[in-house]
Amino acid sequence: MTKPNTSPAAFQQTAAIDPEAVAVRSVGGQQSLTWREYAEQVRAVAGGLHALGVGRGDTVALMMANRVEFYPLEVGAQHSGATSFSVYNTLSPQQLNYVFTNAGNRIVICEAQYVDRIRASGVPIETIVCVDRPVPGTLSVAQMTSLVRQDFDFEATWQAVTPEDIVTLCYTSGTTGNPKGVEISHANLAFECQAYASVMPVEFGDRITSYLPTAHMADRVTNLYLHEYYGSQITTVPDRTQLPAALIDARPTIWGAVPRVWEKLKAAVEFSVAGEADADKRAALEWALEVAGRKAAAQLAGAPLDDVQAAEWAHADELVLSKLRAKLGLDQLKWALSGAAPIPAETLGFFFGLGIPISEVWGMSELTCVASVSPPAQARLGTVGKLLPGLESKIAEDGEFLVRGPLVMREYRQEPQKTADALDDGWLYTGDIITEDADGYLRVVDRKKELIISSGGKNMSPANIENTIKAAAPLIGALATIGDRRSYNTALIVLDVESAEPYAAQHGLTDASAAALAADKGLIAEIARGVAAGNAHLSRVEQIKRFTILPTFWEPGGDEVTLTMKLRRNPIAEKYGAEIESMYAAVLADGVHEPAPQ
Repeated sequence: MTKPNTSPAAFQQTAAIDPEAVAVRSVGGQQSLTWREYAEQVRAVAGGLHALGVGRGDTVALMMANRVEFYPLEVGAQHSGATSFSVYNTLSPQQLNYVFTNAGNRIVICEAQYVDRIRASGVPIETIVCVDRPVPGTLSVAQMTSLVRQDFDFEATWQAVTPEDIVTLCYTSGTTGNPKGVEISHANLAFECQAYASVMPVEFGDRITSYLPTAHMADRVTNLYLHEYYGSQITTVPDRTQLPAALIDARPTIWGAVPRVWEKLKAAVEFSVAGEADADKRAALEWALEVAGRKAAAQLAGAPLDDVQAAEWAHADELVLSKLRAKLGLDQLKWALSGAAPIPAETLGFFFGLGIPISEVWGMSELTCVASVSPPAQARLGTVGKLLPGLESKIAEDGEFLVRGPLVMREYRQEPQKTADALDDGWLYTGDIITEDADGYLRVVDRKKELIISSGGKNMSPANIENTIKAAAPLIGALATIGDRRSYNTALIVLDVESAEPYAAQHGLTDASAAALAADKGLIAEIARGVAAGNAHLSRVEQIKRFTILPTFWEPGGDEVTLTMKLRRNPIAEKYGAEIESMYAAVLADGVHEPAPQ
């Protein structure tokens, strides 16, 4: 069978494998689509969009939660020849104005709750299609698909799509200004899916959950596009709080998460063990985690378990660990991923000891998402694996990692100067400092522009410091390291919004607001212990000497963090200048704290 080189060709090939198999479902399965039903809806959506004047090269925007209806709408737009892309549901009218103007879309398919915001963007959108309920002046999906003309040739339309056509736009985080629209071609995407699956196999019927925003390139590749190319079954998770239940319901065979999700799962396991009321069960759990910890420590040290330790782990796995994996819904995994940001080695080790080896990946939107990974059996903790086959790399004099090959984006939409700055003779300047060992394994140091240098001339990675501290302090939602040209490092700390209410309830506090918790002595002491524990894994010059817990939560897309939760370091430094300076005062100021003594 020929390998498809466009998404419509891939979908058509996949949908014919087993038309009655379930392709997409909701948690619990109350809503589902077979591949046959899905293909029929794709045809209808393509016909409706064609009737609205959408064709090759046009753009169609989607704005909705993770839901079953998204897939035939997105894939139907691809079959019309359009460039279909998603926008984050949290974008303001002003941000929508920038993205829609840059993308040039005349049509938005969305949930009814976003119609007013789309209209307030000021962009002259010709047609708004609502997926859930009627809104005056918009079309329903049924109304759109009823517009299909008798002379519409579906087969000819999707077959006219070429590998060089743009399949999607991915708008980067925008840590230093407006986001850039990365243009990804069908050829980019075909290479990504096929090269990735050659390393991390995906088969028809593999199960996965879609819970990251569909505007996030990680969700688009691991769910939407691998699904089109290989036929994975997707369970949609519209609300992140439903994820634990969704994992138990879907029993994924392939699954990935950002580090924060893995850290939360780790904390949930530890919390459930500590809270086990039955003394015998708790003792068994603690014993099993201790055995798992020894396996993790051996892996982190690069030393194999001896026969006695291996036998003890197998015994613990049979009695306890396998049941813990089942309780998480991760007992049928073939492979698991972590990406989008560095993950602490301790977190990787914890899950390895639990029997869930995680492959850390590296990539970026400009590289169609994933550019390096190694399968669990070959993964090395602390590295992001090896480059996908077919890519080449080199390291510039200043340590910046450059990549060339079929994954590299075509350009930034309507940004010729920024495109020229990023691309040179096919080489993409990634902006990341990455080292490569003799075996080809890559280790990410940090973003080049984010490295800090102490007043003593020591180069440090703030991301490494932050991840090490957060791994030891689950209550921390975000942490910004301050230390450039300073004599010591300090940190601004923001509490994890999802942990606020449970913490308050557990400790008998009536006020779970960020301001109240930031002033609570018990919580301050717990954070101080966590910072001290993280410091123990850092060199002396990297350690956090003072910290301030801010009386606020940082929302995705706000002043401090991007929609993908990357820190906006310069705006943070400006906004919290007074708090930062107080941490460098000779006398400890109010609200400034020091780590617990070792």
